[in-house]
Amino acid sequence: MTGAQDHAQEWEQAGVRLLVEDALATVTLCHPQRRNAQTPAMWRALAAVGRSLPGTVRVAVLRAEGVSFSAGLDRAMFTPEGIPGEPNLIALAHADDADLDATIAGYQEAFTWWRRPDLVTVAAVQGHAVGAGFQLALACDLRVVADDVQFAMKETSLGLVPDLAGTKPLTDLVGYARALEICATGRWVGADEAVRTGLANLAVPAADLDAAARDLAAALLAAPRDAVIETKALLRGAAGRDHDAQRAAERAAQARRMRDLAGLGD
Repeated sequence: MTGAQDHAQEWEQAGVRLLVEDALATVTLCHPQRRNAQTPAMWRALAAVGRSLPGTVRVAVLRAEGVSFSAGLDRAMFTPEGIPGEPNLIALAHADDADLDATIAGYQEAFTWWRRPDLVTVAAVQGHAVGAGFQLALACDLRVVADDVQFAMKETSLGLVPDLAGTKPLTDLVGYARALEICATGRWVGADEAVRTGLANLAVPAADLDAAARDLAAALLAAPRDAVIETKALLRGAAGRDHDAQRAAERAAQARRMRDLAGLGD
C-alpha cells in the first residue's frame, strides 16, 4: 500500500479518499461542499485508486460524504474559464478526432475498473446522483440507495450524451425503452422506482445507508472468493450466450470449482 499512501493527499485534494481494511476497500467522494461535483482530477484519482488496490481486496464500497452522492460534472467545465489546468468543453471540441477520443477514454478509466472480474463493488448512494454521478453509481456491480436518492441522466438535456461507460449498465438493468426514456427526458428516478426497475438492490433510510452497505459487503465476503469470482463471470457473460452455451459455461466453471476443492487445481 506504499504507493497508495504516497498519493493519498493528492487524491483527497481531488475529492477521493481510500481506506483498505483487509479484503474491503472503501472509496469515498470527499468534496461535500461542492456536492462531490466531478472533475478530470477526480477521475484521474479514481482511476489511480483502482490501479492501487492490493490483491487482497475482494469487495469495494463506493460512498460519498454530504447530502449528495455527486451532482455530476463540475459546471465550470462548461464555462470559457474552465477549471485551471484542464481543457474545457470548447477546447475539447477543437481537438482532433484521435486526441478527443483518447481524452474521453482516459476519463472513462475512472468508471471501468469497478466491474473487474476479481472484485464485487457496491455503490452506496444518497441524495442527488446526476449525470456523471449516476454513471459512477452504475459503474458498480450493486447499488444500495438511501430513500432520498434522486438519479438523473442530464447529458442529453445539455446537448450531449452519457459517455462515461453508463449506457450499457443502464440498458442492461432497466431495458432499452426505459433507459432511452430516462436519458432523453433527463427526469428524476427516486428510490422506489430504482428498486422496482432493478437500478438498486435495496433502499434504506438515509441514516442507515453506510451500515447497509457494510452489511452487504460482509455478506459478500462470507462466501469463498473463487466461487464468487466464477459466479460473477457466469452471470456477467450470460447475456451474450444462448441457453446451451450458458449451460456449458456452468459445467466448465463447476468442474474448476470441484477440482479446486478436491485439491486437484493448477
